[in-house]
Amino acid sequence: MNQLLSAKKSRPELEEPVFQVYNNHSPADVLLVCDHASNQIPQPFRQLGVNEENLRRHIAFDIGAANVATKLADRLHATLITSGFSRLLIDPNRFPEDSNCIPDCSDGTPIPGNRNLSAADRDYRYRHFFHPYHQAISVQLEHFYNQFIVPIVISIHSFTPVMGGIQRPWHVGVLWDKDDRIASPLLAALRCEPGLHVGDNKPYHAKEPVGYTMEWHIERAGLPHALLEIRQDLIADEGGASEWAERLAHAFQPIISDMSLRHHGSTIP
Repeated sequence: MNQLLSAKKSRPELEEPVFQVYNNHSPADVLLVCDHASNQIPQPFRQLGVNEENLRRHIAFDIGAANVATKLADRLHATLITSGFSRLLIDPNRFPEDSNCIPDCSDGTPIPGNRNLSAADRDYRYRHFFHPYHQAISVQLEHFYNQFIVPIVISIHSFTPVMGGIQRPWHVGVLWDKDDRIASPLLAALRCEPGLHVGDNKPYHAKEPVGYTMEWHIERAGLPHALLEIRQDLIADEGGASEWAERLAHAFQPIISDMSLRHHGSTIP
């Protein structure tokens, strides 16, 4: 049976779970994470002054990513951790010192509720959203370490088909920096599919130090990993999400079974 745990609000006004753990402590030695799973903003923040239409856009969350991640977790029998708040409130995949961690504008859309924040306002968001989410990831990794397991970590994101007026042709991108243990065989497997346009560090480049989650938790521990970016128009509905979850499960299964990949390059905390 699938298990779904959630972090309840640490204060009464925070009505939405800050994170959810799906398939908690699954027997599979695979961890999935989805940093931008939700577009939820707790009521006291008054949607940050952003209207409903914009909250349904890519600026608020990674459209379709949570659905794909959940279906992939089922197929791989893996644990999945998802965020429960919008990246507009605070972006859990940005370094805290990055000005875009709490953006006052996103893809040309002003975010009024993020302007002129006090240090106390910022600290509140770090303490009640950013840090609990990352603590959940640390707890799951510690669970593996306590069993002397080197897990494979897969991060699921999605990207908008058009950015800055430029069409993005890739169907999926595999992002990696120094460690290609997972990225190389995954790229090869996906490129075997006719008509599939696969990006190697496209549409973003993992060698540019922007992503917090994989660098902080995974690369520093030397764990085998990959970050996937799937084009949002391909996974915006149930059919597309199911198709991509099946495709990714098929690509990942032989990689996950390769025990030669299960080593780490630095001391496990």
